[in-house]
Amino acid sequence: MPRPPLDGLIDDLYYLEGTPPYPRLTLPPMPSALLILNLGPPFRIRAGADTETAGYADGCVVTTPTRAIEFGYPPGTRSVGVHFKPWGLAPFLRMPAAELCDRPVTVEQVWGRPAVASLRDRLATAAGPYEMLALLEEELTGRLRETTGLGPARHASPGPGLGLVQHASSVIAAADGAVAISDLSATAGVSSTHLAQRFKEIVGVTPKRLARTYRFASAVLAIDPAEPVDWVELAARAGYFDQAHFAHEFRAFTGLTPTRYIDVRRRFLREHPGHALDAGPLPAD
Repeated sequence: MPRPPLDGLIDDLYYLEGTPPYPRLTLPPMPSALLILNLGPPFRIRAGADTETAGYADGCVVTTPTRAIEFGYPPGTRSVGVHFKPWGLAPFLRMPAAELCDRPVTVEQVWGRPAVASLRDRLATAAGPYEMLALLEEELTGRLRETTGLGPARHASPGPGLGLVQHASSVIAAADGAVAISDLSATAGVSSTHLAQRFKEIVGVTPKRLARTYRFASAVLAIDPAEPVDWVELAARAGYFDQAHFAHEFRAFTGLTPTRYIDVRRRFLREHPGHALDAGPLPAD
């Protein structure tokens, strides 16, 4: 867990090294943004079945997605990364998050080549993973201070809407997406249009879309692939109208039916029991 003031923006920082369990992994949409600094061979990303696969040498930035993203990891992959809360990436961007929705970009495109090259050099020569994560946390803290006016600004501030979006998103998260968006805007004293605009600038998606993502995530994270799944009960507990609605949402988020999804999860569990990545990514091959 990062220290204040980053703890209100970030879920975790991580270090990844080794051979991936599969050459390609599909990440279903989750209520989270992602920043990866790559220290190994380039990896490849395809943001949706209708897009081309692109290479990323220095790393990537991914705002809260609306569809599954496919990552192609080379052997000997090595990187450090940040899982941001949905609103947490905004202070580190110099463009509205909506411009990056389902459009991963390199870290250089966001922070500039000199700054990223310097940070990657420091990370590559660090004594080990703990020092690398401390360096990354230090970089993020420095950038946040500049954004909030404690130093010369290197990039634009997300503006006063961050507090509004953070509070509304926290309400959505606490309810696992089962909230009325009209109630959120009324409680905040703003119009639904204003709230949607601030969400698109800071999160990249509307509050309604974020609520759908939280509801989907709550359903997926409740699945134990090692046990039989009662889909009717799972759908009802997650707040879906009926199983047909649940199945439609599942396919929209993963490209798979619920039964096909559990088959793939069980393949991962069978072939790589206890692997750290088993909780979310799926084999794409």
